[in-house]
Amino acid sequence: MLACLILQVGVRGKNIVALGVERRAIAKLQDPRTLKKIWELDEHVCLAFAGLSADARLIIDWAQRECQSYRLSVEDPVTIEYIARQIAKLKQTYTQSAGARPFGLSSLIVGFDSDGTAHLFQTEPSGSYNEWKANALGRSAKTVQEFLEKHYTDEVTEDDEAIIKLALRALLEVVQSGSKNVELAVMRRGAPLQYIPAEEIDKYIVEIEKLKEAEAEAKKQKRSS
Repeated sequence: MLACLILQVGVRGKNIVALGVERRAIAKLQDPRTLKKIWELDEHVCLAFAGLSADARLIIDWAQRECQSYRLSVEDPVTIEYIARQIAKLKQTYTQSAGARPFGLSSLIVGFDSDGTAHLFQTEPSGSYNEWKANALGRSAKTVQEFLEKHYTDEVTEDDEAIIKLALRALLEVVQSGSKNVELAVMRRGAPLQYIPAEEIDKYIVEIEKLKEAEAEAKKQKRSS
């Protein structure tokens, strides 16, 4: 179901989590703020989704209330695993309710627990959820996952810039190059969600293109030798 949907990429580092989203063309007079695919659930956790926006709106509203209710009751922020489990539980309930259909979306949930540990969870329409180091949802997700499996290393997790570039480069494996086609956001330990400006994305893209050219040249020299 999700194979034809907008691509989402999540990459977890030691001190940062990066989310990349494919940006589709919109009508000239449409307000792009109404087409957000990345949402804050609380100041330390956010969600990106691939699927039906109307279904996502209900889940996001519910999850935001759950986060605030947890704070009021426990006087601590929710753990990332807790809110991922609760969202998965809500989804699973709708797979077995008469007169209701399952939620039509998958989601990546990222953030930091109070001890500073970074997390990246994926939830499915079936109600299942799993934790990942890096993952992709939506169209051509398999191709992007294979790229992430090849390039995600322990050394990369130590470097914030490397995590951002890896998330962006994974997106660019199937998305046309250019900041107008991608949306990139990061969450750092102890800091709120931050959207990367288009100008900075373009700078990263230039660096990525140079890296690709260097890798291609190295392969060419290796074959010739």
